[in-house]
Amino acid sequence: MVQSRTPAEAPPVNTPPGHIHPDEDHGLQKGLGRRQLQMIAIGSAIGTGLFLGTGARLEQAGPSLALLYLICGFMGYLILRSLGELIVHRPTSGSFVSYSREFYGEKAAYAAGWLYWFNWAMTAVADGTAIAIYIKWFGQYSTTIAEIPQWLFALIVVLGVLALNLVSVKLFGELEFWFSAIKIGALILFLIVGTFFVLFGSPSGDPTGLQLITQSGGFMPNGILPALIVVQGVVFAYAGIELVGTTSGETPNPRRDIPKAINLVVFRIVLFYFGSVLLLCLLLPYTEYSAGESPFVTFFASIGVDAAAPIMQLIVITAALSSLNAGLYSTGRILHSLALAGSAPKFAARVSRNGVPYGGILLTTIVAIAGVGLNYVVPEQTFEIVLNLAALGTMASWAAITLSHLKFYRLARAGRYRRPDYQARFTPWTNYLTLAFLGGVLVLMTFDYPVGTWTLLVSLLFWPALVLGWKVNRKRIIAAVDARQSRNTSAPDKTEE
Repeated sequence: MVQSRTPAEAPPVNTPPGHIHPDEDHGLQKGLGRRQLQMIAIGSAIGTGLFLGTGARLEQAGPSLALLYLICGFMGYLILRSLGELIVHRPTSGSFVSYSREFYGEKAAYAAGWLYWFNWAMTAVADGTAIAIYIKWFGQYSTTIAEIPQWLFALIVVLGVLALNLVSVKLFGELEFWFSAIKIGALILFLIVGTFFVLFGSPSGDPTGLQLITQSGGFMPNGILPALIVVQGVVFAYAGIELVGTTSGETPNPRRDIPKAINLVVFRIVLFYFGSVLLLCLLLPYTEYSAGESPFVTFFASIGVDAAAPIMQLIVITAALSSLNAGLYSTGRILHSLALAGSAPKFAARVSRNGVPYGGILLTTIVAIAGVGLNYVVPEQTFEIVLNLAALGTMASWAAITLSHLKFYRLARAGRYRRPDYQARFTPWTNYLTLAFLGGVLVLMTFDYPVGTWTLLVSLLFWPALVLGWKVNRKRIIAAVDARQSRNTSAPDKTEE
């Protein structure tokens, strides 16, 4: 008897058997519930980029930063819709790396996977650095904290989060749920208090509202170029929205839960990014914000309540811990998928009894610890350096998602695939728009001298490294493809009974 399938469950009509890895979720546990998944989807991108990076961006670009957050958020939503359709087509913890393999082959998956890993490895350094900066802020209250070097705080934080990540998927989900709940609650509190001050005036009697923008040079007080070249920092702030794809392999019902989680993103973008950054500009002149301090802490320090700023500083530490926690989670799963495909060391495929891919997590942690050394060499510039490097990795992963979805759409038009009920709207035009946007960000980075320019120059080393890595691992990758083809072609048709 042949069992019918719904469109959402329909397999590809003609897919080379070696390009789908049926065992890439092997050993992982279905430990993430709907409650945890939805909170991760809401909170995954609300982290260091917003809570710390916004200060430097406001100082440079002024109030136009709010519009930039809105534009980048819209592009992020288009990317998530594309990823959502691919997930409903075939859920996998390998996420877009697995889809790159399915639609473009092993070389594309190899490049996408390692660039994504590099993104999160640099993000781990950025998060560890941000937490160290946050903790050093308390040095004004304690001479002991002031005397401890920044690099030591960063090292302790990375090792602490590593320990938490190695326990179990369920613990990760629970920690991420509460981390996300705390930072979302803090942003909601800020929106309520800030809106009240804009409507009824600040307790200090200082002016609020649009006059702060008009009297400080308008939306682009420093010109159009400074307002645009900060875009890579905004992209970094959205890094993590694609994490919802990585969780699909450890979610009991991804075809039902993932689309619902993605649809929450629009509300988050408008409220938490555009709304909070615009409100910051309506509460204080943009010149009051600076790099090295969260703008939310700057605001709460200005309202005359002594405990407000330290409490907010503790909350932004929680936000950075959340981002670091999610980064180690994500890279562990990506390296697990790469290792099973022969594209990463075999050690990365190791999974604990609790279903944690500890091999990949440990490899990422080693690089993060090495990156902590930047806090010893250039503590004042570490965050901006790794932010730009991580932004490049984020854009590479977004491009991989967009290109995979575009290829899936074209193959579906040719009759080789069936599109599920949950679809990215206005395909393929949204794919072209996304690729043009990512190309524009790269062009703007060349004008962000010296950090952005040097980041692009350093990134040129990625490609020789990827080519060398491919050549070293090529035989192992081909052997893994042959093994999958042999298993897939010899397996019985599960649609027949």
